[in-house]
Parts: sequence; C-alpha cells; structure tokens
Amino acid sequence: MPIRLRRQLTAGLLAAALAATALLLGPISPAYAHNVLRKASPAQDARLKTSPAKITLEFMQKLNPTFTTITLSDAAEQKVATGEPEVTGTKGTVTIDAPLANGTYTVAYRVVSTDGHPVQGSYRFTVADPTASAEPTVSASPEASEAAATPSAAATSASSASASPVASGSSRGGPGALALLAGGGVLVLAVAGAVVFLLRRRAST
Repeated sequence: MPIRLRRQLTAGLLAAALAATALLLGPISPAYAHNVLRKASPAQDARLKTSPAKITLEFMQKLNPTFTTITLSDAAEQKVATGEPEVTGTKGTVTIDAPLANGTYTVAYRVVSTDGHPVQGSYRFTVADPTASAEPTVSASPEASEAAATPSAAATSASSASASPVASGSSRGGPGALALLAGGGVLVLAVAGAVVFLLRRRAST
C-alpha cells in the first residue's frame, strides 16, 4: 500500500475514534453544572456596624422558588425570624423581621440546580454596632447556673463542633460519569486495534 494512502486511512480512523469519544463524553459536562453561590449581602465574614434589613444571595443559575430555602441563626444556633424567600431570577432574598443585636450570625441556604441536584451551604457574618448592646442573654436560676458551671461531655462536643469552620457548599457527582468515561476508553482502544489490524493486513498483501 502506498505510504500516502496508508497515512490518510490512519488519520481518518483516528478522527472517527475521537469523534465517537467526544459524543460519549459530551453529556458528562451538564452533570457537573451545579448551582454555585456567586455573591451574598451581607458578604461572608463581613463585620457590619449596623444591622442588615435583609439578606440577598445571588447564584450562577436561576432559582426555583419552590425549592429555595434561606435561614438565619444566631451564635446560639437559634433561628432568627425572617420572611419567606423572594426569588427573582438568580437572586433569593429574605427580610429580617427585627434589628439584630451585636453578635455572630450564620446564613444557611439550600437550592436546586437546573439538573435537579440539591446544593446547600452556609457562611457567617458579624454585627458590631458600637451604639448597640450585645445579644440578649436569658437570666437563669441558681440551679441552672450551677448546672451550666459543669458542662457535660456532650455539651463540650457540641461547642467544639459549632466552633469548627462551616463548609461553603456541597455537591456530589453521579456514577454515570465514570461509566461513560470507561465506555469512551474501551471505544478508543477498539478503534486503535482495528487501525493496527488493517495496516498489518494491507502491508502483508
């Protein structure tokens, strides 16, 4: 077989193998296009001199109002009263019912990506108004004070867990992506074997 014809045949078979592999791997990309928090107000780790009136989260993809949850908690992990999430395109907003006292607060969210995958995360900000008081504390009875002076091991563990850094979000990939990758590899090997077989057969003739 002429060398030029042999090269053209090899190039054509390799191009076909690459095209088939691209078709197999193409559907993998949307599976990882999970929604991501793009911007927040108040921002993560912000230190505010005045209490915010609302919380606004902006994501990369449009939100589904039915599956959008935004909550606010204080340093004692108690829920702070807010309105229901108002969703406009990629933004979700909740209003805060009453001014926040000085302290650290946690914003937690849970949304759904366009591919149906739930995405959740949280972050913290601090209110440090020099003209306001710290977060109000509930007065305790003498018996409660004695009990609080000797915290149990479970309470100590809970405090350590709450003091650890909060993950910004979570997402998981499905097993379908690995199966498609494996199938693409097998296809490439099969086509390459066919190319070698044809070249050897034509060289012998």
